[in-house]
Amino acid sequence: MKKIILFLAAVFCLGLTLKAEKAYKPSATYQFATRDTCVLYMDVYNPTPGSDLTFEGHQKPTILFVFGGGFIGGERSAERYLSWFKLLNDNGYRLVTIDYRLGLKGIALKFNLFHLLDSAKATKHAVDLGVEDVFSAVNYLCAHAKELGVDPKNIVLSGSSAGAMISLSSAYEISRKMESTKALPKDFQFAGLISFAGAIVTDLGKPAYIDEPCPHLLLHGTADETVQYNKTQLGKWGMFGSNVLAGIFREKGYNYNIIRYHQHAHDIADNFVPTWPEQKRFLEINVMKGERRRVDTWSDDPTVPSWKAATLGSLYD
Repeated sequence: MKKIILFLAAVFCLGLTLKAEKAYKPSATYQFATRDTCVLYMDVYNPTPGSDLTFEGHQKPTILFVFGGGFIGGERSAERYLSWFKLLNDNGYRLVTIDYRLGLKGIALKFNLFHLLDSAKATKHAVDLGVEDVFSAVNYLCAHAKELGVDPKNIVLSGSSAGAMISLSSAYEISRKMESTKALPKDFQFAGLISFAGAIVTDLGKPAYIDEPCPHLLLHGTADETVQYNKTQLGKWGMFGSNVLAGIFREKGYNYNIIRYHQHAHDIADNFVPTWPEQKRFLEINVMKGERRRVDTWSDDPTVPSWKAATLGSLYD
């Protein structure tokens, strides 16, 4: 009987927690850009009152988050993210979540050999739109830094799945000083980047960074074929995943961490709370303390849940 009572109490408390997380709301919402087809908004979640805003004397960064959804759907403050948002706020981090244009919505993609190049071009166009929207959000944050409590030199970019692809491409374009970066404040650089199952889609061949990019944390399942952990390449066109990017970073001596989740598929794109310890150490040591702590490790941690996640077929067929 005692065990039953404890179980019912745990279920009741869990229900209250989930209800509280479902009701978790942003501190404010702002319009940051107007496009021909839509208006783009950002939600700002301020740190929880009383939380520690510093780590060993270093100010904690603002996290700029780009949601996932295969470039066909998703929401900047979807319910599945809220427990992670609250975790960040409770740990003293300000969070900004943004809209971006869904460049593949309504477009039929095929991934057989005859249509692979067309699909790659369409995907890159979707990423390019997302990068443009991220840079617009950065401009807004920098222009309104004082009222929002944001330090323009202390912004960490983060994304999930499609959002991770946009995030990685944003950092890559800054490294190469591409035309798109002219929209950014002069000499702007992110303080760090956290990628939940991301990759770079490019028509320039294997990514070749020019300036050293900001510190990267790459979280990826080794069995992920939705957003490639390794790569898919046709000539200079390709999708280059975390395994390839880590190899480049290791060879160049860049500041990076990669956690390779053994036999996980695309579920890592939504494994925010279970991977918090790795995020926390990266933010504290690599970003705030500025140490060149390089971690390249495999994880078979049973506390990181695995489930059947979206595949290319289920998204676009």
